[in-house]
Amino acid sequence: MSSLTLDAADAVIDAVIERARALGKAVSVAVVDAGGFVVAVRRSDGARPLTPDIARAKAYTAAVMQRPGKMLKKWQENQPVFFSQLSQLPGAALPIMATEGSVTIKKDGEIIGGLGVAGGTADEDQVLADEVLAALGYELEFAAWGVAGTPAGAGDGNGAARTTGKGV
Repeated sequence: MSSLTLDAADAVIDAVIERARALGKAVSVAVVDAGGFVVAVRRSDGARPLTPDIARAKAYTAAVMQRPGKMLKKWQENQPVFFSQLSQLPGAALPIMATEGSVTIKKDGEIIGGLGVAGGTADEDQVLADEVLAALGYELEFAAWGVAGTPAGAGDGNGAARTTGKGV
């Protein structure tokens, strides 16, 4: 069983903040372990005050729901009451945010945490998260909810989706 170390979390955060700075964006970044517990959070200079909390909620969502927030959007649209109730559960530490910039951290087929990026547009947050995780060797493919089989790109033909694909 793999775990997400502080060094690995810091490497992810450093890379996101460096990439965001190159784009002229001030962001906050959070990394949590597979249980949704904070490993590290950082707010870059100039990032808005609420962005660390948003980043934490995005990271938490990606970890505990075991899918990137972008994949959860359609489900949330179809069952808004269910999603609003998730955040009210006694064990829920943070709100569930089915949105871009909320990416599950997966290595060697195992979910080891969540990454949340906040401060850019939704698309910018997503691109930052995806690009950095891919560059650091993390996996970005997840089977669609309720679909047995392997992720898209593995030749399963069962409707699995890549986080960067359209219509997810």
